[in-house]
Amino acid sequence: MTNKELLYIEDALGHAQFMTTQCQQAAQQLQTPALRQQAQRLIQENQKLFDSFYELV
Repeated sequence: MTNKELLYIEDALGHAQFMTTQCQQAAQQLQTPALRQQAQRLIQENQKLFDSFYELV
């Protein structure tokens, strides 16, 4: 893997981790069950994305 590709993966990992954190914070604050469920789904999707990028390294 080239240095540029590794930097891209590192950046993508950071974005996925940031989105997971943001969704976790939102899920804790949301009062509407449907919105809280959606935030939980987004947490799972971003975690899967993070795991997929991590496997590339």
